[in-house]
Amino acid sequence: MKVYSVGQINQYIKNMFTQDFLLSRVSVQGEVSNCKYHSSGHIYFSLKDASGTIACVMFASARKGLAFRMSDGQQVVVDGNVSVYERDGKYQLYASRIRQDGAGVLYERFLALKQELEEMGMFAPEYKKPIPKYVRRLGVVTASTGAAVRDIITVSRRRSPGIQIILYPAQVQGEGAAESVAEGLRVLDGQNMDAIIVGRGGGSIEDLWAFNEELVARAIFNCHTPVISAVGHETDTTIADFVADLRAPTPSAAAEIAVPDVGHICQRLLDARVGFGRQIRQRVDEQRGRSESFQMRLRYASPQQRVRDGRQRAVDLDRLLRRGIQDSLQDRRRQMALYIERLRGLSPLEKLAQGYACVTDEEGKRISSVSQVQAGDRLEAYVADGKITAEVLCVEDIRV
Repeated sequence: MKVYSVGQINQYIKNMFTQDFLLSRVSVQGEVSNCKYHSSGHIYFSLKDASGTIACVMFASARKGLAFRMSDGQQVVVDGNVSVYERDGKYQLYASRIRQDGAGVLYERFLALKQELEEMGMFAPEYKKPIPKYVRRLGVVTASTGAAVRDIITVSRRRSPGIQIILYPAQVQGEGAAESVAEGLRVLDGQNMDAIIVGRGGGSIEDLWAFNEELVARAIFNCHTPVISAVGHETDTTIADFVADLRAPTPSAAAEIAVPDVGHICQRLLDARVGFGRQIRQRVDEQRGRSESFQMRLRYASPQQRVRDGRQRAVDLDRLLRRGIQDSLQDRRRQMALYIERLRGLSPLEKLAQGYACVTDEEGKRISSVSQVQAGDRLEAYVADGKITAEVLCVEDIRV
């Protein structure tokens, strides 16, 4: 029986999945669980129902068409293919498209219009206009009643009590809502506004559909005034959000973005005033310190002070010179005494004084061995106090 490696088995099973036509293009409905957004951009999650669970992954390259943020508990339909991840030897669903279950035809229309407008360049960042830093005239396109307009007015007046808010009461839901919102944008765009907020409170995709209409998208794109979209709650996303110059997660957040906080500005001015005063005092103190330093340097640089300093340096140098000469003389005396002792130890007279004698022949050649003399030779022996002349009577070699 042939033995296979684990990799070969996993590769064979993966080929079986690849060759299965049904698994190459499949749509699976289920509840999202264990959803994790990886730092690489990939999304890992599971789909489950009453009978089982399947592992799923959507790579970052496929997330372009994902119009909502996935979370556990959502009912979704995942389109993709089922294949085997060879490293772990398990199969999983590779998602190419994910849509919320129940969105139906409206969601399909949303994706189609989004793709069309994006291809036309209406979402391009180069067309986005900056929001003015200090907004004094704020236009608002929303329903005249409801939480959205109340939140915008409340937050705006709290941040800047003197701001002028111009409200266009638009219909934001139902038949004719898109036309009403588009007309409101056109009217306020011609009223010399600093910025315009367009939006409404949260709701279902059907409730928010007016802000997914091409008519509203083009009205936002054609505005000369910067437009902030504030449609629904933070998780709601509409076509208006992509076209607008800036998206706010809620109407209250839109007011926070558009309207400057006067109290904060006043506090910054006060802090700047205090900071400038502190800097001025610091500069004055620094200049005063420099002036005192210059006065001190001038005092030390005066002729009298320089003469006194010169005298003191001369006295110090004289003291150091005398000390150096004395130390040098002492060192030389010690060296001389050492040399005298060394010479005394090497002197022949010292050896002679100890009872030794220096013996030479008649020619003055020094005798150091019995082999140099014989009986009858005349020798001269030098001792400490004189010279002795002697005749050799006999020669005896005492070496063993």
